[in-house]
Amino acid sequence: MTINRQTVTFDSHGTACDAWFFAGATDSAFDAPSGRPVVVMAHGFAGTKDSGLEPYARRLADAGLAVFAFDYRGFGLSDGAPRQRISMTGQADDYRAAIVAAKRQPGVDPTRVILWGISQSGGHALIVGGGRTDIAAVITMVPLVNGLAAGIHHYPQVGAAAMLRSAAVGIGSTLAVKTGRAPTMMPVVGRPGEKAALTSPGFYDSYLAIAGPSWRNEVDASVGLELGSFRADKAAENVTAPVLMQIADLDQGAPPHAAAKAGFKARAEVRHYPCDHFDVLEGNDWFEPAVAHQIAFLTRHLAGDRADAAEGVPR
Repeated sequence: MTINRQTVTFDSHGTACDAWFFAGATDSAFDAPSGRPVVVMAHGFAGTKDSGLEPYARRLADAGLAVFAFDYRGFGLSDGAPRQRISMTGQADDYRAAIVAAKRQPGVDPTRVILWGISQSGGHALIVGGGRTDIAAVITMVPLVNGLAAGIHHYPQVGAAAMLRSAAVGIGSTLAVKTGRAPTMMPVVGRPGEKAALTSPGFYDSYLAIAGPSWRNEVDASVGLELGSFRADKAAENVTAPVLMQIADLDQGAPPHAAAKAGFKARAEVRHYPCDHFDVLEGNDWFEPAVAHQIAFLTRHLAGDRADAAEGVPR
């Protein structure tokens, strides 16, 4: 089935953000008189929507859901300056603006929004989903939920000297911006031993395998300070909608034990996969099980009388 993709521009705090909208298959078990649910998705750490999100978007659209995938301000095809600078609060605000825009799309039920996040955006989905009555479900894949825990998890791979050096560079970049100078940039991903934000074994090849044309392998070095205070796990208990948490048990990037604790707080359905962080993306062994579990989860919670209980889908 061929699902058409439309480009949509929406406003987030005065900045034009770029998004893709997939209306979804015409014959859908999710349809109601008020419309169909819409999945709002964004990428993780310094990612762009053209870097691995479209396969998930198309599979969810094939299942009869509308999908709205977007780039944060300063990343990908969205406007905004400074470029390549991660603000945790700013990205959460972009999610909220994307929800408003997604609700305006034709055929969408504005009372049934599904938040979909991966890695860092999996944490954003928990934060944004808390305390809202329009969120019908949350899907959070290999989520980063605790920045400090991630730093401790990463410590054996890089050592104390590298972590101290990264912190110093991050502080310097923050001070430079405050005094009107250019920030210090660093690669998003590198090989083990290189100076980059992500250097776990295999991450360089895995990230470049999904990288789309708008992705850039650089990020403002101040991101380390942003990550240190990131605590999406504290917001997990505020989510009242059904939550599917998909954990990679061999994850070198987002600590699986922290995700499991957040999943307990969110009363989530938890799925475990014996793989690393990027192995749930298309082209890897765990993409098919992960997307099948997502469709089965959404079918159970959101499909109408025409649903056939997702026969044949692993549960």
